[in-house]
Amino acid sequence: MLLLASPVPLPFDCFLLRYDTGAEVLAHRDPAKSGRHYRLNVVLKRPRRGGEFVCAEVMVDWARVKLFRPDVCEHAVTRIQEGSRYVLSIGWILRGEATVR
Repeated sequence: MLLLASPVPLPFDCFLLRYDTGAEVLAHRDPAKSGRHYRLNVVLKRPRRGGEFVCAEVMVDWARVKLFRPDVCEHAVTRIQEGSRYVLSIGWILRGEATVR
């Protein structure tokens, strides 16, 4: 569910994400047309089993808080085996050249 979004002056979005039992996010990148894409994910509710965030290059890696570059770092969420996972996800793009790996 999109909560907020703005194209200017700082392009950003804010989502409330819900993952139910059986859901998963396969490994991917989120390319930015221009600039550097950042995303802050805050886990509001963890599932009983599964639903782990996977990313090799996380800038902030606390139990419930992850800050990473989705445009350059492949990321995924493992299959939810039991329960639901709720995440507040805030993303923004800093203008300038995109970094591609």
